[in-house]
Amino acid sequence: MRLPALCLLLACALPASAEIYRSTDAQGNPVFSDRPLPGASRVELPADNRMDSPQTTAAPAPGSTEPEGAPAYQQLRISQPAPDANLRSNDGSLSVSLSSQPALQPGHRYRLLLDGQAQGSSTSPQFRLHNLDRGSHSLAAEIVDADGRVLARSPSQSVHLQRHSVQHTRPTPSAKPPQP
Repeated sequence: MRLPALCLLLACALPASAEIYRSTDAQGNPVFSDRPLPGASRVELPADNRMDSPQTTAAPAPGSTEPEGAPAYQQLRISQPAPDANLRSNDGSLSVSLSSQPALQPGHRYRLLLDGQAQGSSTSPQFRLHNLDRGSHSLAAEIVDADGRVLARSPSQSVHLQRHSVQHTRPTPSAKPPQP
């Protein structure tokens, strides 16, 4: 029973350690393959083929203390809307999406701040705000634990909301001309 399990494990590990070969086709285009074709050379890959994101990292809020053993959040950011976005929403609705690294841990919640005021908290990284006034607003996000302590905070960013105004509507001509 152990031998088939070991063989299965080894078979799963093979693609992770597969080699990559580079050759050139008849038109001079590079061709990459997992099999050594005639005239192919082996491609040497670095040990760690990843790059850290240049995104702003989340910093603990001033005065907050992270409990012992709690995971450290390296990043919390508002992924939608983009910073300084000009959005048109005649009903004043705004969708906000958050992302964090690592993912939200059990017992923690996202909290959205609009103009410095909490707009609610959720385990979902999606928020929908309704009936916002036109103009510029400041958005920020926090990750809080079950006791309400702030574990991470995103940088604040502006969003500019455009709404239809009654002052900018033109009167529509009536179907009947006014009677004298």
